[in-house]
This record gives sequence, structure tokens and C-alpha cells, in this order.
Amino acid sequence: QVQLVESGGGLVQAGGSLRLSCAASGRTFSNYAMGWFRQAPGKEREFVARISWSGGYTDYADSVKGRFISSRDSTKNTVYLQMNSLKPEDTAVYYCAAKTLFYSRNPKEYDYWGQGTQVTVSS
Repeated sequence: QVQLVESGGGLVQAGGSLRLSCAASGRTFSNYAMGWFRQAPGKEREFVARISWSGGYTDYADSVKGRFISSRDSTKNTVYLQMNSLKPEDTAVYYCAAKTLFYSRNPKEYDYWGQGTQVTVSS
């Protein structure tokens, strides 16, 4: 089992920044690829970013590419999502998720999920 706890969400004005954290506990964190997803009211959960187990590979949705950066610190068992130049359309609940082997854009492939953290961007 892997337990994931997100933090860092909040209310920010458009153009601002937030950094989300996802702290993992349980099994060896470095064995897991991590993903970030978000879900806005009335919409399906969508892929935001993914990072390989080594941290050497990252991938982003087109809607956030160039604005968001994902990283991981294995010494702290934590994954981060730095969100810059935030837009009102980024408003959603953000989730981190973990899976073994290769990272993925498909939320159905992830085994463990955090509880989510709300991000609200005002115009």
C-alpha cells in the first residue's frame, strides 16, 4: 500500500503561482511513477502531468505545458507540481496518483490516489 497526501492548494489570482506537494508513505516511493490529474466541477478527471520513477522523464498536458513543472525528491518521498501563470480554467481539485512500472496519462492505470487539494484561480 502507498498512502498519498496532497497539500499546497488554495486561492490565487490569475497569473499567480502555487506549488502542490504530494507526500508518499508506505512502500518504496522510488518504485512508483507518479501522475497529477485534476477534476473541475461537472467534468471528467483529466491528465495534467506525469513523472517517471527516476524523475528523469516528465510529460505534460498541452494545456499546462510551459507553465507547470513536476519534480520529485526521493529523499523526502515527495512529488511536486509547480504551477505558474495560473489561469481561471486551471481551477479544479488536483490529485496525485502512483503506479508501478511505466508512467502513464491514463488515470485508470494508477493504483493509489491522494484525497485531492482544491486550486481556485480568480480572474
